Amino acid sequence: MSKQNQWIVGVNAVASAIEKDAENVREVLIEAGSKNPRLVEIEENALRKDIAVRKVNAQALSGVAGQLRHQGVAARYAAAKLTEEGELPGLIEAADGKALLLVLDEVQDPHNLGACLRSAAAAGVTAVIIPKDKSAQVNATVRKVSAGAADTIAVIAVTNLARSLKEMQKLGVWVYGLAGEATQTIHQLDLRGNVALVMGGEADGLRRLTRETCDGLVKIPMPGDIESLNVSVATGIALFEAVRQRL
Repeated sequence: MSKQNQWIVGVNAVASAIEKDAENVREVLIEAGSKNPRLVEIEENALRKDIAVRKVNAQALSGVAGQLRHQGVAARYAAAKLTEEGELPGLIEAADGKALLLVLDEVQDPHNLGACLRSAAAAGVTAVIIPKDKSAQVNATVRKVSAGAADTIAVIAVTNLARSLKEMQKLGVWVYGLAGEATQTIHQLDLRGNVALVMGGEADGLRRLTRETCDGLVKIPMPGDIESLNVSVATGIALFEAVRQRL
């Protein structure tokens, strides 16, 4: 898998990269004069793992962080590029009948994508599938929000989402879309085998072709007055229902 250098920023994202993937952290920039104990901890961990640390002013950090809040720390990171589309069958096979796939149909807000990836990593998801077009892609914002999860799980950008869903079905994966108008709830599903959970985008939910390709539609029961949940919240609920059943 080839590498591409980029900056990651923020305390959680940098700390996670040093802890989980130190060999790909090229250097760490820390705000000079900061009294934040988390930054001291990050510096000590970096030096312990032979990662170069530079003390810089806040302006230099803002220069690499762009619009993101850097919280006094940034790291130059050789991030792995996305998992290739052709690797998905092997990942499903290696899961030995227990593949749990998260499919995001045109989730366009990087903060939502980052939060979904964080939940996916916590739930032990096999892979996250996103479209190449009309979808947020894994960038610095996503990495920051995901707190390092973006580089610990397989994220696959596909050219044709409906075709990819059909290929999953041929490999023995049951594909379920989350939709508010569904009659069956997610708690009534058996989520213990090869399962893909498909979440719709922020504006329009599941696209028609995606919806028609699913084996079934389910909903999260909501007895309150709100009609829908933020996609990252719904993703967390759906994934951890699968985790609950598998435990």
